[in-house]
Amino acid sequence: MDITVALIGNPNSGKTTLFNNLTGSYQYVGNWPGVTVEKKTGQYKEDKNIKFTDLPGIYSLSPYTLEEVVSRDYLINEKPDVVIDVIDASNIERNLYLATQLSEIGIPLILAFNMMDVVRKNKDQIDTKKIEEELGCKIVEISALRNENLDELIETTKQLAEKSYENKSMKSFSENVENYIEEIISSVDSLKENPAKRWLAVKLFERDEKIRDEIFVSEDEFAKINSIIDKAEEEFDDDSESIITDQRYNFVTDITSKSVKKGRSGLSTSDRIDKVVTNRLLALPIFAVIMSAVYYISIGIVGGPINDFWADELLGERVPEAVGGFLSSMGVSDALTSLISDGIIGGVGAVLGFLPVIVCLFFLISILEDVGYMARIAFILDRVFRRFGLSGKSFIPILIGTGCSVPGIMGTRTIENDKDRRMTVIVASFMPCGAKTDIIAMFAAMFAGVWWYSTIWYFGGIVAVVVSGLILKKTKIFSGDPAPFVMELPEYHLPSMRNVLKATYNRGKAFVIKAGTIILLCTVVVWVLSNISIYGEFMEFENASTHSILSYIGTKLSFIFAPLGFGDWMATVATLLGLVAKEVVVSTYGVVAGLGEVAAGDASLNALITSKFTTASILSFMFFNQLTLPCFAALGAMKEEMGERKWFRFAIGYQMVFSYTVALMIYQFSRVLIDKQAFNAGTAVALVILAIYLYLILRPAKKEDNKLQVSHEGVR
Repeated sequence: MDITVALIGNPNSGKTTLFNNLTGSYQYVGNWPGVTVEKKTGQYKEDKNIKFTDLPGIYSLSPYTLEEVVSRDYLINEKPDVVIDVIDASNIERNLYLATQLSEIGIPLILAFNMMDVVRKNKDQIDTKKIEEELGCKIVEISALRNENLDELIETTKQLAEKSYENKSMKSFSENVENYIEEIISSVDSLKENPAKRWLAVKLFERDEKIRDEIFVSEDEFAKINSIIDKAEEEFDDDSESIITDQRYNFVTDITSKSVKKGRSGLSTSDRIDKVVTNRLLALPIFAVIMSAVYYISIGIVGGPINDFWADELLGERVPEAVGGFLSSMGVSDALTSLISDGIIGGVGAVLGFLPVIVCLFFLISILEDVGYMARIAFILDRVFRRFGLSGKSFIPILIGTGCSVPGIMGTRTIENDKDRRMTVIVASFMPCGAKTDIIAMFAAMFAGVWWYSTIWYFGGIVAVVVSGLILKKTKIFSGDPAPFVMELPEYHLPSMRNVLKATYNRGKAFVIKAGTIILLCTVVVWVLSNISIYGEFMEFENASTHSILSYIGTKLSFIFAPLGFGDWMATVATLLGLVAKEVVVSTYGVVAGLGEVAAGDASLNALITSKFTTASILSFMFFNQLTLPCFAALGAMKEEMGERKWFRFAIGYQMVFSYTVALMIYQFSRVLIDKQAFNAGTAVALVILAIYLYLILRPAKKEDNKLQVSHEGVR
């Protein structure tokens, strides 16, 4: 028979590792209906009749976050056959809080005590039999990372699904509170036959308004419930929600004190490492060194000989020559041969030419995520962001955005505060995503041996986020304290190469698919526009730069970017087409490279870049493309997350003004300081803009309107 299993657990409990090991490649990723929280489903690789759903990591079933709402809605409405609560066995006390709630829903429950290898290493002793008796549900000891005991977990899952074993009722409250819960159950007719009646009664006791909307309760029943709650609150001298919370924690503490003995005292290895890497003085320098190393290895080392062979020799020479020779031998027309060799292969090849760099970057970042360091970065930058008006919660979407801006922008839904969420949507695309890394790599040859080149874009993005936070938070529409940020720091562990390679593969695959679809279409358009003259004739390459439709459009619009230092037609059309997808910036140069703009016989992309840019104009071009409007897909995500059109218009307006003025200042100041050119009117304008920015950053913040609102319920 088909068995549906829900995997649930605290963040960093190893739940996703377990899901990946059980399902292998038989998994599918989408979004929950109506929300952007990721939904993962998959079939057990040994038995396709067993289907798993990986629910978001949560700490409780209280509806405080979007993840919690999604998880509890799934459990209550979809009613899976079995729930597996994945518990970090090295920290049982914190993890069992969720288990006390899950036991009340009425769905067969298994507690998967994960990370037992860590427990053994720490010499901890856990009496799982005693915990099993106290909780009334099955416990299976596993290690998802090492694939230990997963067969027993599956076998226990089958037994519960086939009703050969039933959970006992977990009585997690004192006798008085249990009596109040029973009174509520007996007072509401719609609860009496509901399998989740105990959980629903507890939620009614907690005055959970979301539950009140989901079950039928008459006015008389509501009055009776309120009188029961009032009596309990008077007895315990506390509000009903706090009563339940305290009772759960007391229950869990009592169980663990009798069943768990720690083998080590003092600081753990992770704690000792964190004393250094999260130190107030050392944290940021260490973070800077680590991320510098990541970008240096990706762009400086892998982007050297490996990328030279892949991009220049293989995709730049052998493939086009082989394809061109084959097409010529088949009698294909010159125009079609040019379209395939110079347009499609030249454009898409220019993007894929940097695939080794992109894959290496994804690989190294996946390692940092898997060992647990990325969680520390969020913790470290929360200190920084909070000083500048942003919550550490804002860094999570921004961090996700280094892979792709779209999920980063979508991830802002987990930020409860509307002002913080909208501000994060505006700045989330400032970080260099995989597509922008393609542009960074395009200029790498001109900065060979320059130590700061490979990392300036990452930290430049962080600086742009911080500056924007300072400016926006001092406006009335974004004023107020940032939302609190609470997160768990997982234990450090050796990376699972399976997880790292899978994450790298998925990100790299998305990059290649994008190159094979959107970029392919754009390169064909670019080729057509660059090889058809404004008179409607197919042209020879040597005349394309002056008479093509593409050069005509670029020349007419180049005045826009002239103050930024890249006012030629190629840079103009590349930047404008980059709104479709940032990779198109590279593919555009790949298509138009060799159209008569460089010396005869030297039509390579590097030669073209060298002839068109100075150090100042490269810095300006790069930062403009990094900070300006993202690709169309990301703009669509921004529009969706902003909700109202006025907020979306404000977001794109801010990004356009911010990116243009920053690029203008960078070019004008770099032109004078680096390229040793003369001070001119443009430099003077840049100084005025700098003064305006300093004023916006340093001015006093707008005070939030904190007047009390009076309603029929009293003062709020």
